[in-house]
Amino acid sequence: MKKLFIDGKWVDTGQTIDVNSPFDGSLVDTICSATLEQTEVAIEAAFKAKEVMKKLTAAQRGKILDNMSALILRDQEEIAQIITAEAGKGLTFSRGEAGRTAENFKFAADEARRLGGELVPYDASESGANRFGYYKRYPIGVVGAITPFNFPLNLVAHKVGPAIAAGNAIILKPASSTPLTAVKIVELLLEAGLPECGINLVVGSGTIVGNALVESDKINMVTFTGSPAVGLDIKAKAGIKKVTLELGSNSAAIIHEDADIKYAVPKCVVGAFANSGQVCISIQRIYIHENRYDEFRNMFVDAVKASTFGNPSDTKTLVGPMIDEKEAARAESWVKEAVEQGATIATGGKRTTTMLEPTVLENTTEKMTVIREEIFGPVVCIMKYKTLDEVIARVNDSQFGLQAGIFTNNIQNAFTAIDELEVGGVMVNDMPTFRVDQMPYGGLKLSGTGREGPKFAIEEMTELKTVMINLN
Repeated sequence: MKKLFIDGKWVDTGQTIDVNSPFDGSLVDTICSATLEQTEVAIEAAFKAKEVMKKLTAAQRGKILDNMSALILRDQEEIAQIITAEAGKGLTFSRGEAGRTAENFKFAADEARRLGGELVPYDASESGANRFGYYKRYPIGVVGAITPFNFPLNLVAHKVGPAIAAGNAIILKPASSTPLTAVKIVELLLEAGLPECGINLVVGSGTIVGNALVESDKINMVTFTGSPAVGLDIKAKAGIKKVTLELGSNSAAIIHEDADIKYAVPKCVVGAFANSGQVCISIQRIYIHENRYDEFRNMFVDAVKASTFGNPSDTKTLVGPMIDEKEAARAESWVKEAVEQGATIATGGKRTTTMLEPTVLENTTEKMTVIREEIFGPVVCIMKYKTLDEVIARVNDSQFGLQAGIFTNNIQNAFTAIDELEVGGVMVNDMPTFRVDQMPYGGLKLSGTGREGPKFAIEEMTELKTVMINLN
């Protein structure tokens, strides 16, 4: 049984949650869950800890984060096994997540050391003569981090790393389905030298633990990654505190007439089906120029059929289980609905418990749920288009706007897409699923507010203070 970390100590709360394998349903471990009262203890502890955290020097914060990076690399295989066990992610991808997370903490360490401000040229104003000043960033205080199941290590790092770099205290609430990785993170942060008061770990329902974090006046910021419905609820309940939201998408890839099809196909297979499509920027829509449709379609479907589907502990597995049977059944129902509305299944479509086959749909339209909403599963829709203007309009005809990709060998076409696509990131000659952790990452519309990436998250997690000294 794993305990929670509250007010500087590991706590047995007296009630537990089972953590089960998405692949076979077996019990991985149990973890304590927090009551409202225990959550409030964590909030009060974090509120007091912000005075300690803000006094850490840039050198101290950077060293803690560098140490954390090294410790993750030391325990990379153990961490990968935990991720695969509780999240059902393919072991190869779990190992990759651990490697990325070590790099992510390194980026946060770098940003901790260069967090500063800028001189303000007061004398540029007629009334500013003989005045000197600057602005500087200060820690926001207490950051409430609510994280999802699909990247239980790296998406925690995207919140915890910048929060530490900025000098904030943290309350971490991981997904109840994947809390074991978060326990390991807290253990390593303490080993890395983080003050014991600097982080609290609480696990429990969103209605109890989550709402307590969101509604508390002692928390200065909430950073959330998850569904649009929950994100909108957080926004409504948070009051005046700062909120950053990384929500859903139905990301599109464009295969233009001049694209290198052999290059694009394997990227689109991974972009659509890695982690069983349970990625915010997973490819859900592929638009293919009508003159290249058959070529791409045949090569893509063959590649999907050849991909490994099954046990996530097998290093060759691309598509494993979805997080639970309820989600797998929902995704399957959307596929069936699309078929009833005229779509055809090129491959896949069958489900056994949490295992939904990698599925490719044709003859879909933007009115179908499987296109319009975020499926968050191993399903992709392929469609024809005639002109670049047409496909850009169709990609933009969405409530989401996180990332998009375009495959083209024409620089003019690339820049047209860059300028006209209504998304937070455009990946040229790559899948929209591409992400490196130092880049600014976030979306438009219902895909969220704010940006992640250590440098950009730190900006969200700090407050600017302006200083003017009158020398007259």
